[in-house]
Amino acid sequence: MVRMDLLLLAVAGVLVIVTVTSVAGRIGVAAPLLLVVAGVGISFLPGVPAFEVPPEAILAGVLPPLLYAASVNMPALDFRRDFKAISGLSVVLVLVSALTLGWLLPLVVPGIGFAEAFALGAIVSPTDAVATSIVRRTGVAPRLVTVLDGESMLNDATALVLLRTAVATSGASASLWHVGLDFVQAVLVAVVVGLLVAAVSLFVRSLVEDATVATSISFVVPFLAYAPAEHLGGSGLVAVVVAGLVTGTRGLVELRAEDRIAEEVNWRTIAFLLEGAVFLVMGLELRPLLADFDASGQPWSQLAVVTAIALGVLLVGRAVWVALLLLELRRGRQAAGRHRPRLATFREYLTSDQAQQLSQRRRERALQAVARREADLVFYEEQRLGRRDGIVLVWAGMRGVITLAAAQTLPPETAQRSLLVLAAFCVAGLSLLVQGGTLSWVVRRLGAESDRTEQRRAQVRALLDALGEVADARCTEVAQDGLDGRRLDPTAVEQVRRRRTPAAEWEWAGEDGPERDRRLRDFGLLRRAVIEDQREALLELRSEGRYDSRVLDTVLGRLDVAETAAGRRPPT
Repeated sequence: MVRMDLLLLAVAGVLVIVTVTSVAGRIGVAAPLLLVVAGVGISFLPGVPAFEVPPEAILAGVLPPLLYAASVNMPALDFRRDFKAISGLSVVLVLVSALTLGWLLPLVVPGIGFAEAFALGAIVSPTDAVATSIVRRTGVAPRLVTVLDGESMLNDATALVLLRTAVATSGASASLWHVGLDFVQAVLVAVVVGLLVAAVSLFVRSLVEDATVATSISFVVPFLAYAPAEHLGGSGLVAVVVAGLVTGTRGLVELRAEDRIAEEVNWRTIAFLLEGAVFLVMGLELRPLLADFDASGQPWSQLAVVTAIALGVLLVGRAVWVALLLLELRRGRQAAGRHRPRLATFREYLTSDQAQQLSQRRRERALQAVARREADLVFYEEQRLGRRDGIVLVWAGMRGVITLAAAQTLPPETAQRSLLVLAAFCVAGLSLLVQGGTLSWVVRRLGAESDRTEQRRAQVRALLDALGEVADARCTEVAQDGLDGRRLDPTAVEQVRRRRTPAAEWEWAGEDGPERDRRLRDFGLLRRAVIEDQREALLELRSEGRYDSRVLDTVLGRLDVAETAAGRRPPT
C-alpha cells in the first residue's frame, strides 16, 4: 500500500510539473515561481497530509545530479575567465554575510546566540543553482549567466562548511582560522575526488560501445563523486562540480558522438524533472514548518524581524560586494590594455629567427598561450559588465531549496530551531517570489538585455567556412594519395566534399548491390575522417578562446549529429 502511495505521488508530481511548466510558458511567468505557489496551495488542500522531505534526500539525492547536469554543460573556458568573480561571490561574500548576521542578530533578537545566528547566515547566504534557472530566461548577457551559474555551483560548499562549523561550536568560540582550514581541506579533497571520478568514468565509458550503457554509467557519476568526498571530509557538491566540468571538457575527446548526444537528451530530461520537483517540494513543506513554529509559542513578530534583517543583510552586502567587483573588473581591463604591446612583442619574438633555438613544441605552446591571452583580453573588452549588469547581478541572487534543506539539518537541540528553519524558508521563498517575479521587469527596465544574435551568426559562418576548408584539404589529399594507403571511390570523395554541413543524402550511391555498398563504406570512412579533423580544429580554436563558447558548442553538436549519421547504415 505504501509503495502504491509513493507511485501515485510520483506520477501526480510529474503531471503537476509538466502542467505548471506548460502554463507558465503560455502566461509568461517563470515556471519555478508557479511551482512554489502550486506547492503551497496543494499543501493546504483538505485531506493532503503534511509533507516533509528528509534534508539528506535533497543534499545527497537531488543536488548532485542537478549540479552535475549544470557543470557538464558549463563552458570551462568561460568558467576560467570569470573564476576570480565567481570565487569572490561564492566564498568571500558567503563568509562575510554569515559573519555579519552572526554579529547583528544577537543584538536585535533575544535568545539567539552567535552560533545560531552564524548558522542562519551560512544557511541563507548561498544562491541556489536551481533558482538561477530563472535568470537564463531574461535575455541578460551570457557572461552574467556564467558568473551566476558558477557562483551557485560553488557557494554551497562554503555555506555547508560554515554551517558544520557553527553546529560544532557551542557559542561564540568559532575560530576563523579553524573555518579556513576546514574549507581548504574540503575543497582540496573534493577536487582530487572529482578529478579521479571524472577520469575513471571517462575511461570506462570510452570502452563501452553501446550509447545506452555509456549514458547509464553517467547517471551514477554525480553520486560516485559526492559520497567518497563527503566520507573523506571534503565537499561532495564541489566534487560533483569538478567531475562535471572535467567530463564536459574531456568528453569531446574521449567519448563518441552517439554517447554525447544520448547523454545530453537524457540529462536534460532528468534536470527538468528534478528542478520542477525541487520547487514543488519547497512549496509543499511550508505547512509543516508553520505548524512547528506555531507549536513553539514564539511570536510571529520575531519571525518577521529575523527574516527582514536576513534579507536586508543579504541584499546590502551583495550590492556592496558587486560594486567592488565591478571596480576591480574595470581596473583589470585598464591593466590589460598595458599588456597588449608586451604580448605583441612576445609573439614577434616567437616567430623570429632568434626563437628557432627553442623546440617547435615549445614555440607552438607559447604561441597558443599568447593567442589565448589575447582572446581573453578581447573577451573582457567586448563583454564588459557595467552598472546595469551589476544591478541584475545583485537582484538575481535568489535563494532556493539548498537553503531550506540546509536549515533542516540543524540539530533538534539547537536554540530557537523552529524560528531559524522557518526564517530560512521565508528568506528563500520571498527572494524567489519577489526577486524572481520581478527580475524580467528589472532587466527590461534597465535595458540590460543582451542580443548577441548577429555576433553569433557571424561566428557560426566563420566556423563553418573554416570547417569547409578543413574538409576540402582532407578530400584533396585523399583524392591524390588515398586513405590509410587505399584508394577511395572518386564518387564517394566528391560526395564527402560537398557535405560541409551535417546533412547527408544517400541517393547518389545508386541502386542496391556491391557497388553501392562499397561507395557507402568509402563515404563513411572519409566522412568520419573529415569530421575528426574538423573536431580537432574546433577544439584547437576553443583552446585559443577566440570564439564564443556557446557558438563552438553549437557547431560541435552539429558535428556529433553528422558523425552519428555517417556511421548509421542507410535503409536498403
